[in-house]
Amino acid sequence: MKKITIAIDGHSSCGKSTMAKDLAREVGYVYVDTGAMYRSVTLYALRKGLFLEDGNIDTAALEQEMPNISISFKFNPETGRPDTYLNGECVEQEIRSLEVSNHVSPVAAIPFVRTAMVAQQQQMGKDKGVVMDGRDIGTTVFPDAELKVFVTASARVRAQRRFDELKAKGMPADFDDILKNVEERDYIDSHREVSPLRKADDAIELDNSNMTIPEQKEWLLERFRERIA
Repeated sequence: MKKITIAIDGHSSCGKSTMAKDLAREVGYVYVDTGAMYRSVTLYALRKGLFLEDGNIDTAALEQEMPNISISFKFNPETGRPDTYLNGECVEQEIRSLEVSNHVSPVAAIPFVRTAMVAQQQQMGKDKGVVMDGRDIGTTVFPDAELKVFVTASARVRAQRRFDELKAKGMPADFDDILKNVEERDYIDSHREVSPLRKADDAIELDNSNMTIPEQKEWLLERFRERIA
């Protein structure tokens, strides 16, 4: 059976990663969470104190540090999904914190960060048989992907999902703070100069505001079957 490239883009906290992970596991493809890559760079910058008092990032210092940032994924047999590693350390939980969420969009908008991450992502997917989710997979990373999906949901639905996810992990969560973060990230992601978030012309749009995870999984699996038929 021929292998294809699957690009899943969309807004923050709309369930892209869950859909992508489930599909990859179902069809035996490699899954790459590109959002985790940008979150890892953000976590590195926070740990190094590269954010200034006004909330902006010291881009010159971050650019110097980029060669020291190595991001990889390792399969976790307990969860059945890959975990994110930053310089050999598993940071899967740390990169999901609200602090990282509040800082990731400005970092992801920096041109040299995007260039470095896109190059890594293209290398990961050069042999096809990959499911990749993010903001610019179908438009920039893999414009020739055989299956492109653009996922969206209302801001309040996405904030509630994020709130529930953090609570389930025992992490601190405030709904209003999360909703504000979701709306701010939408604006930054859609208005950044390099690779802004937008639906590719040949992408299939899915509004999953009122869909369960099993329904989303089945919908995506059906689109996959159509593409490889």
